[in-house]
Order: sequence, then structure tokens, then C-alpha cells
Amino acid sequence: MKNKTINPDNHQAMHFLEYNAQRTHLMIPEYGRHLQKLIDQTVAIADREERNKAAKYIIQVMGTLNPHLRDVPDFQHKLWDQIFIMSNFKLDVDSPYPIPTREMVYLKSSKLEYPQKNPKYRFYGNNIKTMIEVANSWEEGELKEALVRVIANHMKKSFLSWNKDSVEDKVIFDHLYELSEGKINLIQTSEELSTTNDLMRINKKISNKSNQASAKNTKGNFFRKNTNQNGKKNFQKNNNQNKSQI
Repeated sequence: MKNKTINPDNHQAMHFLEYNAQRTHLMIPEYGRHLQKLIDQTVAIADREERNKAAKYIIQVMGTLNPHLRDVPDFQHKLWDQIFIMSNFKLDVDSPYPIPTREMVYLKSSKLEYPQKNPKYRFYGNNIKTMIEVANSWEEGELKEALVRVIANHMKKSFLSWNKDSVEDKVIFDHLYELSEGKINLIQTSEELSTTNDLMRINKKISNKSNQASAKNTKGNFFRKNTNQNGKKNFQKNNNQNKSQI
């Protein structure tokens, strides 16, 4: 076999090929490398007036590439922020909007602490602690007593949602005494909370309402799925037709 000769022109063209690993990093890849090169060339322009003209031209191109931004309020501001980001904050032009800084764009938000980590009685919910704190902050009187009764009944209802068996009022009073750090003491009181049957009936009502709402959504989705655009039901073949007898 004869050796294939390499055309010198092809060899020279291969020498100038660019690979992505050798190219500069794209700040916003959605605009492509050609627009990135335009911005880099604009940064290198010495004359400020020509640099401003080039920047405005690039803004027009960016708006053409992203027509959906025209529906966004103040989309020109967004485009100007993006051109500064793509220039790695090196572009020195007259912007109609405040020029963003690197610290402003890459600002890290502070860590959000979880409000409650390990509650001892999770079946009461996270809000019961807040309710008890509010009751402790009130002055002694009929209003505070009424709030304490509401809290105790709510705790009993929540306990029955977690455990379907009956629960004695003393258990609720002990938990309330512990959660309030000894400030609310109903252990020696002769007053009784709502009965287990009444609270279970309330829980059953809430459960039935949730099930009915879920069933209604399922039924609505089934109706929309089996209805065409003209409001007529789609034809469904009945595969359970009785076979003709011989």
C-alpha cells in the first residue's frame, strides 16, 4: 500500500483547531462562545466611546437571542447585569443601571437554623411549644385559664391521632406540666377534658374531609383525562361484552 501524503494546508489547519479544554470558561453558556468573544473584544477596546457603542450593540444581540426576556419587567436591567458578569466584571462602560460587583452577585446567604431539632413529644406538633409559651406570658385570669384548657384539649386530640386508644387526662396534664417547665400545673385540678369519643369524632371528621377532597381531585382528573377538547367523553371499547352463545 502506498503511503498517504498529508496536505500541508490541512496540517496547518489542524494546528489552529481549538478544543473546549483549551478555551476560556463561559460565564453564561446559554449565549454561546461567539457572544463571549464579542464581549472580550469590547473589553480590549481602548476608546471609551467606541466601547460604549459596542456594549449597546451586544445588548441588542442578547435581547434578540432571548425574546422571552421582553416579557420580564425591566429586562434591559437583567441584560446589562449579564454583560458585566460575562466580562468577569472587567467591562468599563457607561451603564444606565447600577453596575453590579462580584461580591453582590456571588453573595452567599446565611445559614438558616432549624427552629426545633429534637422535640420530646413529636405527636403534639411543633406549635404546641409556642402556644404554651404564650400562655405562660399571660397574667393569671379567666382568659389564661381558657387558653390552658384549649391547649390541653388540643394535646389530647393530637395524642389520640397518634394513638387510637383512650388516654387518661392525667397523662396530658403530666406532659403539659413538663413542657411548660412546671409553670402550668393541672395535675391536682378536678376539671376534666373533652371525652375521648368527642375528640375521636372530630379527628374522624377531619380525616373524612381530607379523603373526600382527595377523591374529588382524583375524580376530576379522571374526567379531564377521558374528555376531549369539545367536552364530549372519549369512546372506550368495552372488553367485557358477553360472548355470543353457540
